[in-house]
Amino acid sequence: MSDMSKVELYAAIRQDLRAGLSKRAIERKHGVGWRTVAKATESVWPGPRKEYPPRPQKLDPYKPFIDDVLRADLDVPRRQRHTATRIYRRLLEEHGMKNVSYQRVSAYVRERRPQLQMEQMTSRRRSERLIKAAGFPRAKTLRDFDFDANPSVDPAMVHTLAECDWVREGLPLCLIGDSGTGKSHLLIALGTEAAKAGFRVRYTLAAKLVNKLVEAVDGQRLTKTIARYSGVDLLCIDELGYTELDRRGAELLFQVLSEREERKSVAIVSHRSFSGWSKTFTDARLRAAIIDRLTLGGNIIDTGTQSYRRARAKADEPTDKPR
Repeated sequence: MSDMSKVELYAAIRQDLRAGLSKRAIERKHGVGWRTVAKATESVWPGPRKEYPPRPQKLDPYKPFIDDVLRADLDVPRRQRHTATRIYRRLLEEHGMKNVSYQRVSAYVRERRPQLQMEQMTSRRRSERLIKAAGFPRAKTLRDFDFDANPSVDPAMVHTLAECDWVREGLPLCLIGDSGTGKSHLLIALGTEAAKAGFRVRYTLAAKLVNKLVEAVDGQRLTKTIARYSGVDLLCIDELGYTELDRRGAELLFQVLSEREERKSVAIVSHRSFSGWSKTFTDARLRAAIIDRLTLGGNIIDTGTQSYRRARAKADEPTDKPR
């Protein structure tokens, strides 16, 4: 076969065909098979080169462990991080690694560590942008929530919700309890966890949301406004039930919830149980429809009646009073 490129070879074959040479003669002339001649007659350009999967390496089964170690090292002081030597010894002792040289492990650690550092930096920047875009009124985390101060809240359930599977599945969440029981704290903290996981989150007060919807109707922007609240992965509505909504406001809120139903998650906070929502939503049928959309397949957390803030304040008081 000649040293010409495939494009040049195809052009030469097509020229020979036009000159009247037989395919067998062209095969002998260029030292190619009948498949090459057939392809050259079908297209001027050769097909893409076949890509073969990378050859497996002896280190491949151990790369996930090395990656986990290097990821864990990202959040510890530099002096406490694993060296390539320490990782190599752990692979030998804990995983029975054989036939892999230290040089190969060291080279992979040297290559992979900066990649994971860049991934973490990118992830943190994205999380910061998503948290800022959510519009939370203040920073709240689950680490700051004192579960001992409010035994009504199940820590296991809250930490399961922090894994964000319910957001991934588009399920609702209701936080219901008396004032000061930590509802808004949990709402913001779980919303923050969702943003850290890469979900688009928006926080709003119920009254503010309804006002924006009413203004949108008056300004003929309702469709765009509903789309803006429907597009995020998690809509956090705080203080639902604090103010009475007229039928118009309730219907507009219902539209937003209907747009999100079984597609995108909604998390609400209310100081009233569902049985007490008759003061907020005066129309019984509309009230039942809204409750149905907020509870279907979702989770309900009852934060109880004991004030979380008062319990924490008492715990922070000094035990020794001055005489």
